[in-house]
This record gives sequence, structure tokens and C-alpha cells, in this order.
Amino acid sequence: MPKVIFLPHEELCPEGLVVEAKEGDTVLDLALENHIHIEHACEKSCACTTCHVIVREGFDSLEESDELEDDMLDKAWGLEPDSRLGCQACVKDEDLVIEIPKYTVNIVSENH
Repeated sequence: MPKVIFLPHEELCPEGLVVEAKEGDTVLDLALENHIHIEHACEKSCACTTCHVIVREGFDSLEESDELEDDMLDKAWGLEPDSRLGCQACVKDEDLVIEIPKYTVNIVSENH
């Protein structure tokens, strides 16, 4: 069974967390089920960037992002080549190492 390793995040997951996953689970659902409260303003419909994550290991095991996800990611804070939306990144048969960015577009705009 693959594992998803969430790297420590100062506010959402200070200790980091390792969870077992089933093929087809999304990174966002796994986070939420394990009390890592990643924002998801569009309720998992690929219509915002608040669940943006960076896949530090296992990126190539994910299905390629589609055009809609790519368009959304272009608006994400701190976009990197291995960025994905947590609501769209489905676990396959490899472990994933996930970094939750420090900010989302929502948090950045609320603090200014």
C-alpha cells in the first residue's frame, strides 16, 4: 500500500505525517481525513488554487495534469515544476512526499 508523507508545515502539520493510501485517493482527501486542514475554497472542483501542493517525491507516478488544472496552477502562489492541485493529484502505486506551501492565494490576499 503506498504512503503519502506530508512534510512539516508550521501551522497545518507541524510534525509532518505519514499516512497509508489507496490507489485513487486524492492528496487533498488524505490530508483532510488526517486532520491536515488544507484550504479547498472551491470544494474540490478544480476551480481555485487553495489546495496547491508540491510533490517532492513520486511526481512521475501521478497522472498528467489536464488543461483546466494547468490553467488554475498558473495562478498559484509559489508555483514550482512539481506543483499540483491536491484535489486532482490521485495516488497511484508509489509513495508520495508532499510539501504544503506556506501561503495560498486566499491567505496572501487576506493578510494585505
